[in-house]
Amino acid sequence: MCIRCVSKSTAVRLLSSWGAGSAPCALARAIGGAEAQAPRAAGVRLYSSMPQPAEQHGANVNEREGKVAHPTLLNADLLKAQYAVRGELYNKALELQKQGRELIFTNVGNPQQLGQQPIHFNRQVLSLMAAPFLLDNPAVASLFPKDAIERARKLHKTFGSVGAYTDSRGNPGVRQEVADFIQQRDGYPANPEHIFLTDGASVAVRLLLNALIRDSNDHILVPIPQYPLYSASIQLYGGTLLPYNLKEQTGWSMDFNEITRTVHEARNRGACVRGLVFINPGNPTGQCLTEDNLRDLVKFAHNEKVVLMADEVYQPNVYQDEKPFVSAKKVLGDLGAPYSDSVELASFHTVSKGVLGECGLRGGYVELTNFHPGTIDELYKAVSINLSPNTMGQVAMSLMVNPPQPGSESYQQWKKEHDEGLASLRRRAHAMTDGFNALDGVTCTFTEGAMYSFPRLHLPPKAIAAAKAAGKTPDTFYCLQLLEATGIVTVPGSGFGQEEGTFHLRTTILPPEEKIGEFVKLFQDFHKGFMAKYA
Repeated sequence: MCIRCVSKSTAVRLLSSWGAGSAPCALARAIGGAEAQAPRAAGVRLYSSMPQPAEQHGANVNEREGKVAHPTLLNADLLKAQYAVRGELYNKALELQKQGRELIFTNVGNPQQLGQQPIHFNRQVLSLMAAPFLLDNPAVASLFPKDAIERARKLHKTFGSVGAYTDSRGNPGVRQEVADFIQQRDGYPANPEHIFLTDGASVAVRLLLNALIRDSNDHILVPIPQYPLYSASIQLYGGTLLPYNLKEQTGWSMDFNEITRTVHEARNRGACVRGLVFINPGNPTGQCLTEDNLRDLVKFAHNEKVVLMADEVYQPNVYQDEKPFVSAKKVLGDLGAPYSDSVELASFHTVSKGVLGECGLRGGYVELTNFHPGTIDELYKAVSINLSPNTMGQVAMSLMVNPPQPGSESYQQWKKEHDEGLASLRRRAHAMTDGFNALDGVTCTFTEGAMYSFPRLHLPPKAIAAAKAAGKTPDTFYCLQLLEATGIVTVPGSGFGQEEGTFHLRTTILPPEEKIGEFVKLFQDFHKGFMAKYA
């Protein structure tokens, strides 16, 4: 039973049976009044507007070093949070880089770091937005196409200076463009008042998690393997991650019987299951969900009363034709009532992925479907604390959702860059998967979408024993040796979560296409040597 959801009369009855001193504080809050001061269970934060006595927090100053903000005296949830994508392997890589080692950073989906070129039209418009005094310079007309100049002029009129704050939800004109993009993609209208532009999709994800999580009794369903943004953020906000396992043997599929059982078991323990995260296409697993999968997700959210969080940032990155990207918003609309008008859906997108790869510009959005108007107001208040998302990221979002159209001067070049970029990524996805599967002791499902391969490492007992002796997980042990030997920076599967007794690593498929063969051979040579060493 979720103790947040009981009636006040039931709460009073349960409180009496527990005794006011031992009742869960969420139950006490359901009653209100003096009983709301009942203490929380161990390990759960006590939120209060009143300052707490210093002794409840322990020492204020580290006596040995005389520091107030000493690592031992920081927020416990910050200390517990882990982000493996830039964790131990990444820090070791930075040390090697300082020593002059040449490294290949495949630990993070950062396309332009590995040589992906930006779209010309986008950079032309961004340049003119940064220097609007060039708009009327005759020399610019000979350098930039007319439609890029006109687009910049229109955006400049909408924004004014890109050095000025916008509305905290983002520029209204860009939010309308995002709404038009969503309607064109899905066939269903989108309300720009329910769209928030953010500094990348990660900020939007954290916005929702921070709003949903009230204390450690609030649980968020997250796929395993998962992108560690979710585990780290849930920890920071004091919630509890409720894992559901993707099935590697069936292409990282979802088992709704298992997910339902997981939810019911958690609720029987008194947990409140508030939301379900899914990533489509998958990160780190690279699978694409079918429409049937998405229908099941929507029905599950309706039946179990959870908020759906649709991480769809890789929607342009699809490398096969059998399972094209379909948005959760479209499936929600196709299902009709009672789903289309009740399921609370938060959908996330970004300019960082696809063939744009504009990670550094930090542009993202979240669309909120079927959310209560009061909740949208509270989220507006939350983003207002930061005043404004960055303006160049908003411009990049405008250019992503509203690119050059057929017949415009820039369209042919834009289409060529877009199509060739996507085709190259598709070839690299095949080359990477084939390279892994050619090795003894490695199996890898095909990268159907996103930017990553997630091969499974079948490590020999001697390697596992050596890892244990070194105080490392076996996959971390493998990845550290890979880094030392080759300069390839990856992420161990343990950083994403994996089935017990299995070991993986994640690498991007982003090395330049002309170097992908060299990259694969470098990995293969290392792996053969590693397996021989620990045979």
